[in-house]
Amino acid sequence: MREKNSYLTVSKLNSSIKNVLEGDFSNLMVKGEISNYHLHTSSGHMYFTLKDFSSEIRCVMFRGNSSNLKFKPGDGIKVLLNGSVSIFEQRGQIQLKILKMSPEGDGDLFLAYELLKKNLHKEGLFDDIYKSKIPKYPKTVGIVTSSASAAFQDIINVIKRRAPHLKVIVRSVTVQGDTGSKNIISGIKDFNVYDNVDIIILARGGGSIEDLWCFNEESVARAIYKSKIPIITGIGHETDFTIADLVSDLRAPTPSAAAELASIDRDSIISLFQRIKHQLQSSVLKKIEGNLIRLDYLENRANYQQPGKKIQIQLDKILEIKKKLIIFTKNSMSDKKQEIASIYKQLINLNPENVLERGYSIVLKKDGKTVLRKPKDVALDEIFKVKMSNGSMIAKKAGEL
Repeated sequence: MREKNSYLTVSKLNSSIKNVLEGDFSNLMVKGEISNYHLHTSSGHMYFTLKDFSSEIRCVMFRGNSSNLKFKPGDGIKVLLNGSVSIFEQRGQIQLKILKMSPEGDGDLFLAYELLKKNLHKEGLFDDIYKSKIPKYPKTVGIVTSSASAAFQDIINVIKRRAPHLKVIVRSVTVQGDTGSKNIISGIKDFNVYDNVDIIILARGGGSIEDLWCFNEESVARAIYKSKIPIITGIGHETDFTIADLVSDLRAPTPSAAAELASIDRDSIISLFQRIKHQLQSSVLKKIEGNLIRLDYLENRANYQQPGKKIQIQLDKILEIKKKLIIFTKNSMSDKKQEIASIYKQLINLNPENVLERGYSIVLKKDGKTVLRKPKDVALDEIFKVKMSNGSMIAKKAGEL
């Protein structure tokens, strides 16, 4: 027993309470609604009150734990917490020290989405003035997605069909789960560090709001905003809309649509070259006509000059100018013809039929439509078709080398 006149100091009392609380109330799972939320900008610590229908408790989440959050907390969001009860000794206040925190349900995920969307909009991250122009004729496209996904295969199929001349570099990442956001950020940063692509496609197939949540995280949004390389997003289905779509330079409704926006089809390029050819020809012809008119004018003017010797001198000058103009025009025509021939040769080289002329062949299934790329795509004794430059033949697989 304590002596009759033995007293505890306030500090000693609070310290004793702290030891009891932190020993008996650790590793707790608590749920409630956030109110009075405050983020300390300099320290990065979060302070708020957690409440339910009849009670509330002060909470603190230190920067080391809050930096791992997958959503933006705010007033009115219902959350699930993992933490321990502690006491702030100087004031004798009980508080919940939080280690982990997540939204309680879909509705609160949407509330967190709307809160982050509102804050980033205020900062100007969605403003068109900060969006980069998408290159019309890129040479290399970077893809940030899972290389094992159907979305990736859709992108590759579209690019091969529309623009087989495009070079593609893939940065395979996980696009959901705890590591999704960090992987996506790393992929975007890598392309910016190496500066080896003209466009980045950030894509993922459809899924639930939880599956797509890494594309709604603030860290991913800021990585997209900081990218010096234009980013096209193709995330989920047409009805899915993420924070990443709002920050990106161009949003496509699907991964396939993103691939179409990043590539100009070959026929359009050929049509462009034809227009350039006609414009060059028209420009050269107009220049020739203009020079001939000028020569006629000079010759007519020379006829009125007196005396005859002066006329002859002027005529000689005119003839010299005429010779130079003809030489210049011929040289210009020759250069333009060589330029057009070079462009035409490049287009011819892109024609798959010319590849067959060089001794290559295409192996197809019996139906003549499906391309076979690997020996294992054909079963033993299965009939298949071999297409060559001047015809095709039917063959049957007897074995593998």
